[in-house]
Amino acid sequence: MQNASTDSKPSRLARTTRFAPWLILCGGAGLIVSLMIATGLIGAYYYVAPSLPPAETIREIPLQIPLRIFSRDGRLIEEVGERRRILVDYEDLPPFVVHAFVAAEDGRFFEHPGIDYLGVLRAGIVMLRSGEISGGGSTITQQLARDYFLTREQLFTRKLREAFLAYKIEQEFSKEEIMALFLNKMFFGQRAYGVAAAAQVYFGKILSDINIAEAATLAGVLPAPSRHNPVRSPANALMRRSYVLKRMLDLDYIGESQFEDAMAYPIEAKLHGTAIELSAPWVAEMVRRDMVSRYGPAAAYTAGFEVVTSLDSTLQRAANYAVRNGLLEFTRRRGYRGPIATVELAPEILDGPYADWPDEVKRALQDYGNPGGLSVALVTALNEDNSANIVFQDGTATRLQWHGMSWARPFIDRETTGAAPQTVANVMAPGHIIYLMPITIGGWALAQIPDAQSGLVSIDPLDGAITSLAGGFDFSRSKFNRVTQARRQPGSSFKPFIYSAALEAGNTLATIVLDAPVVINSATLERLWRPVNYSGRFYGEQRVREALVRSMNLASVRLLLNNTGVGNAVRHLEPFGFPGDTLIRNGSLALGGGTASPLDMAQGYATFANGGYAIEPYVIDSIIGPNEEVLYRAQPDVVCPECEPEEMIPGLVMPQPEPLYPVTPLHDGVVDAAEQALSGEESLSDDEPEQTFSLEQMAEMGESYRPDATLAPELFADVNTAARIISPQNAFLIQDAMRDVIRRGTGVRARVLGRRDLSGKTGTSNDRRDAWFAGFNSKIVAIVWVGYDDDLPLGPREEGSRTALPIWIEFMRIALQGVPQAQMEMPGGIVTVRISKSTGCPASASHPFEDVMFEHFREEFVPECEALDGQLDIFNTAEDPEKDETLF
Repeated sequence: MQNASTDSKPSRLARTTRFAPWLILCGGAGLIVSLMIATGLIGAYYYVAPSLPPAETIREIPLQIPLRIFSRDGRLIEEVGERRRILVDYEDLPPFVVHAFVAAEDGRFFEHPGIDYLGVLRAGIVMLRSGEISGGGSTITQQLARDYFLTREQLFTRKLREAFLAYKIEQEFSKEEIMALFLNKMFFGQRAYGVAAAAQVYFGKILSDINIAEAATLAGVLPAPSRHNPVRSPANALMRRSYVLKRMLDLDYIGESQFEDAMAYPIEAKLHGTAIELSAPWVAEMVRRDMVSRYGPAAAYTAGFEVVTSLDSTLQRAANYAVRNGLLEFTRRRGYRGPIATVELAPEILDGPYADWPDEVKRALQDYGNPGGLSVALVTALNEDNSANIVFQDGTATRLQWHGMSWARPFIDRETTGAAPQTVANVMAPGHIIYLMPITIGGWALAQIPDAQSGLVSIDPLDGAITSLAGGFDFSRSKFNRVTQARRQPGSSFKPFIYSAALEAGNTLATIVLDAPVVINSATLERLWRPVNYSGRFYGEQRVREALVRSMNLASVRLLLNNTGVGNAVRHLEPFGFPGDTLIRNGSLALGGGTASPLDMAQGYATFANGGYAIEPYVIDSIIGPNEEVLYRAQPDVVCPECEPEEMIPGLVMPQPEPLYPVTPLHDGVVDAAEQALSGEESLSDDEPEQTFSLEQMAEMGESYRPDATLAPELFADVNTAARIISPQNAFLIQDAMRDVIRRGTGVRARVLGRRDLSGKTGTSNDRRDAWFAGFNSKIVAIVWVGYDDDLPLGPREEGSRTALPIWIEFMRIALQGVPQAQMEMPGGIVTVRISKSTGCPASASHPFEDVMFEHFREEFVPECEALDGQLDIFNTAEDPEKDETLF
């Protein structure tokens, strides 16, 4: 054994000596290759370096971010742009989201300097084997460099640029910054750019709400969004997700139990729209057009602007609901037009399990959208209790009860319906595809898409802010905005403007006008124009208030032509903001014979609501730029009575402010000094002693002294004040008359709201083509219009009080919840007089009680009637005024 060991040493030495030259040769060759590689890399760097952009320019390259539109209380209304992107900071990324992308794309991301030599080696081996440049081996940093600066062409020079640029990026940015840039930049398919947008598109969730399985799904999508899309190819997406989860387990990012739970989680992706929080598509379109006109389409859709509108989310939801509910109720009265479509299938298949239905039937059911929030279902069977079995688009089965379809008289034409149905078979049959709507008592009711349309708009009368706007039943079916673009006859809803002009011309609410037939020869109307009342009756002599409350057409025409004058009326109404086609110069102006949009009417009614000021409606409150700078902020003219000097207010007597508690009257010197202090003026007399005040006196001044623009104009110099166009007395009288419209006139249905501060007016145009209701208090104006887009009649009995007013009531029911009463206070210059209902003259104490009422007048227009026997001298003109008694 010893000899064998001794003999083996020379043999090992001989072998070592024999291989030494080879080892030296290989080592030398390796060194030479290394030097060549190093030289090549250095040369390659200097070759491509001139074409490499500075890495820090990534900070200056804006990502394409869509235009985002919000309500004034921060609810997202719409995103506009081809690319959907939601930017997130690294701190907002859930850790498992980061881990999923690291596991899927670059397991050594947090270790390498931008280039992973192991990945490069793998790509090199593939290139040697195939002779082609492989797309693999790129780190997250390299992918970021490629997407920001390079192309996807498979060229060796591009790969070199990518590698060197990645290294430069790593020197400029932290790993966290690189990861955030990567996850905000990359394309995930379906117009989703960035992981936050992808979470919304595929799962309908914000990024912080997704789970590990969904994060792995998104990470698996990235290499090939078209092939690994969980919506278009769930099987491929499942395979990719499994790979990512296994990598996360191997890298100890998740435990075994988390891995098993995530693997078992079903793929439930489907396409989701933008996470809209408030539906206001017609407003979004208004904003889009405005932004394109301001900045051009390229910037408007990609620069990341945010627009804050004047919409109030509560009021907007109320408007959407009221319009849809009102139109659905209207279409029920006009008759049932039948099913959407019919599917021909054997009854045993239809009434069988949804899973056994042929694919073509399921697809047919899915082909129909949900306009106006309606649901789509297929009738599968009729039952002996007059109910029907139905199946919704998602396969859910239920029953449609008789009370949900008993309304369905067959539609014959827009004027006529058939007989009421007696059985379910009179309404539907198996195979019918129908629309349904939920009902308040539970269950469902048969529905149909209305042929008629509606528009509703509400504005703040103090500054013109549009607080809600619904331009139709469903934006996806018709983008025409009936609030701003439809010009229709306002009918009797225009009468308050005529009556305002009449008051300005010296008439009063007690002026007697004749409601009797009128025949006018007019070239601009017809050869002979014969207006009539809606009822077909004539009411004789009527007070102006009564003519407005009961919407008497003939009295209104006479009030315009005989008591006011068309020219005077037009001049009075021009400051209200009506366009020329509204203020037609003939007798039909009294009946709303011109055309106006609902927004025009809202603007006009706002003047009555705010006490006499002209405002301009607006919807864009502010525009915020991509760097969060405010680029625009609305500066509307606002109603500010304190901003007006007293002499500028027609007929206004400013009441003295009441102190909050009894105080000692201030002597003149204190008041003078207070006014001087506010105006910045010095005392005119040097001999007067300097005024000093105790703390109690200063507190007293602060509680009781309320300067206006007459005393301290500099305090209101920066206020954009709305122009006064009618006197507060005129506005008050029209408001008060229109409150009677709701108390006892054509708007009496609105009494269900239980409020005392509401004024309004119905309107119905010729042949019932348009139905209107316009109403307000001091804080909100709301206008509703209903009609057909083709301008055909709505049908029998479809007038403002029946068709438009219920929509207005439903809107105001929600809009006024918890809102205190807001009614204009009686201004100075108004007196209340006891008058005769029949004559409009002041009534004596002996006048029959049933013919007596109180009426408001401007002081200078109290009627002077011939004194009747026993009638009081209300003007105190008798020789012995002490024996008379004035009643006001």
